[in-house]
Amino acid sequence: MKKKYFLISSLLIVSFIIWTLLISFVDVKAIGPNGSYVGFATLNGAFHNLTGAHMWLYTVTDWLGLVPIAVCLGFAIFGLAQWIKRKRFSKVDGSILALGGFYLTVMATYILFEYVVINRRPVLINGYLEASYPSSTTMLVMCVMPTAIMQLRDRIASTVLNKCVTYIILAFTAFMVIGRLVSGVHWLTDIIGGAIVSSGLLLMYYGIAHAKN
Repeated sequence: MKKKYFLISSLLIVSFIIWTLLISFVDVKAIGPNGSYVGFATLNGAFHNLTGAHMWLYTVTDWLGLVPIAVCLGFAIFGLAQWIKRKRFSKVDGSILALGGFYLTVMATYILFEYVVINRRPVLINGYLEASYPSSTTMLVMCVMPTAIMQLRDRIASTVLNKCVTYIILAFTAFMVIGRLVSGVHWLTDIIGGAIVSSGLLLMYYGIAHAKN
């Protein structure tokens, strides 16, 4: 199973790279604000015209983006507490160590695309034209929240409570991704790119976490 996760993860990461290259070179036109160029311009333009821009939804999803950040901090504190209590870093749960490495990988991916700009937003944010690919909110939510389900599944004894927490997290994740898409602050290809790279990283973490356990 571990090899299967790594294989699918690798295929998704390669797909993300190919998707990124296609966006960089296919149907690139100046359809964005201030004449900014956008890949898959026909598709992206048509979808953006369909949804329009809803800044209130952007604001809601932006503030709710603090939730996965809080989850990251929560697990970081949990891991630190284990380290202090067990007096050795190597005694921290393997899945928590893998989770820390996973968070660092997600952060590195985010930072990379702050400097390697593929597309810029279809709208100005406070007068500025920001990088938008891949959707960082989509990536953050799709990476952090499913890993939270994996962690909590082994730490919540009650089956009923476990299911309730899982459904709430899945509903929150779906709302954030769909909300970000419909808000019109991202191109369609930004959301797709964020979903592909998140899925690849997630399966890689899942394989590593199970190997450590």
